[in-house]
Amino acid sequence: MSLDSEIKKEIIEKFKRHSNDTGSPEVQVALLSARIKQLEEHLKIHRKDFHSRRGLMKLIGQRRALINYLKRKDFERYQNLIQKLGSKK
Repeated sequence: MSLDSEIKKEIIEKFKRHSNDTGSPEVQVALLSARIKQLEEHLKIHRKDFHSRRGLMKLIGQRRALINYLKRKDFERYQNLIQKLGSKK
């Protein structure tokens, strides 16, 4: 249940900081957010899929850690990311 490569490319294009950027915190958070959204939709249908639910919780923790890191290191980039994602995480 991973993201399609085309969806990944679109997300990377939207959030990258320079031409070869695939690993900046902004890109990682955006990819994790898309994956989380996909898993949430899966869990709406399959309510008793506890293995996927655990994976979802791990992804949420990873995203939270990256967001906190970005908030500590560069608050302006953090604010831009939150604005682009359209959420208040």
